[in-house]
Amino acid sequence: MATKAVAHASDAELLERYHADGDVAARQELIERHVEFVRRLAQRYARRGEQLDDLTQVGCVGLIKAIDRYDGGFGASLTTYAAPNILGEIKRHFRYRGWSVRVPREIQELNVRLTKLVDELTTKLGRSPSVDELAEAANASVEQVLEALESSSAYSAMSLSEGPDPDEEGGGPIDTLGEDDAGYEQSEQRITLATGIQRLPPRERAILHLRFFEGLTQSEIADRVGISQMHV
Repeated sequence: MATKAVAHASDAELLERYHADGDVAARQELIERHVEFVRRLAQRYARRGEQLDDLTQVGCVGLIKAIDRYDGGFGASLTTYAAPNILGEIKRHFRYRGWSVRVPREIQELNVRLTKLVDELTTKLGRSPSVDELAEAANASVEQVLEALESSSAYSAMSLSEGPDPDEEGGGPIDTLGEDDAGYEQSEQRITLATGIQRLPPRERAILHLRFFEGLTQSEIADRVGISQMHV
């Protein structure tokens, strides 16, 4: 009966029961009730190389934090209050764990701070800030700023087989890679043959030229050179 009562209670009632009475069953019901809501939010980031189920689990951490922190005085529904918490957890996941190349955490955090500082200083200065200005604003060295800015390229790796549109086949960088040109091998063979041909007597070189370059038959070569077909 208690379980059935929990299932039919509103979010506000369940929150009240959890925060006022410590009803863990009410908290669990709230989590299960809003998993699909978390999943819908996670779908926004599903094409960044992470499984949707994994992102949903990460988002549920934000949901649980929202449930634990929720105060009825906020005047907002649980979903409205929880959405920023859920999205924040997912973004934090990508920030710290979604890098294709492992980058030290302090560099990742500096990179995030620099992103905000660039916007702030651009608005303040009316132009893009210099590296020295960023270093001063971030209280970091120029070398650290340069390393953090360069680390942005390590966030995501480019697929060699997948193009810019995941729904279309091909079009990736691998499709632009060239293949070995058969002409290279032929060029090497020509160089090797040229060295050997130069060692042949003039008449034999002429016979080879008539046969393989001009395409004459053995009898035609014999008539041209003035020897028998057997000698050819």
